Amino acid sequence: MKPSTHRRAKGADHQSIPYGTPRLPEPFQLGSATAGDAPVQDGATDADWQPVCRLEDLIPDAGVAVRAHGAQVAVFLTDAGPFALDHVDPFCGAAVLARGIVGELQGHPVVASPMYKQHFRLDTGQCLEDERVRVRRWPLRMDADGVLRVGRPETTHPLEADHASETTA
Repeated sequence: MKPSTHRRAKGADHQSIPYGTPRLPEPFQLGSATAGDAPVQDGATDADWQPVCRLEDLIPDAGVAVRAHGAQVAVFLTDAGPFALDHVDPFCGAAVLARGIVGELQGHPVVASPMYKQHFRLDTGQCLEDERVRVRRWPLRMDADGVLRVGRPETTHPLEADHASETTA
């Protein structure tokens, strides 16, 4: 069974979903480098963007796990557009975030981990329950033919930078 169909009733046509055609936010237009607030990469080449699926393959308010740049990435489609985060839940170490419940909390699109129910903002990767924890965001772009491509992830965020600067004796 394809990962994008696991939430769909057997034999159901994905175009019969009552949500209609997904809306793309202004920063995410054909050929753009970002979805939502994902970082823009300076000097990125076409080789830095790996195709993962077509936008029409995604189910609104659900996630799908893909492999890009040697990592597991969770791609979500919401009313605010597509988002991509690391697929691994930092609290349990399991690759489960794409199977989480997508919704809105405190005015932000989020995914709730299916393991311990922590909420991660789709636009920043920040955990709402623990400000010290965050998952990486992955930039997305869509080609003219509707193929979503995942770019290289954010290089570091403040917590990773602080951790990397520690020295061992």
